[in-house]
Amino acid sequence: MPDSFVRTPYGLLVFGLFLLFLGVAGTLTGEAWGRFGRVVYRAKEPGKFWRLVAALYLGGVCLIGYYLYKVYDISN
Repeated sequence: MPDSFVRTPYGLLVFGLFLLFLGVAGTLTGEAWGRFGRVVYRAKEPGKFWRLVAALYLGGVCLIGYYLYKVYDISN
């Protein structure tokens, strides 16, 4: 493949934005999706809820950051 051809990993960006959306929606509504389709409520299980929301935010930011790293090649 020529060096000018850059294969853009749009899947990273889309999934990162999806995770950020889930984090924001969970923060605003007070309920977030847990493992195996289980819903975690902020009022009933605050520790689990905030860990889950923090993991969603962190995962989204990391995936978007990795996408930007791959696209703009800031390794130099």
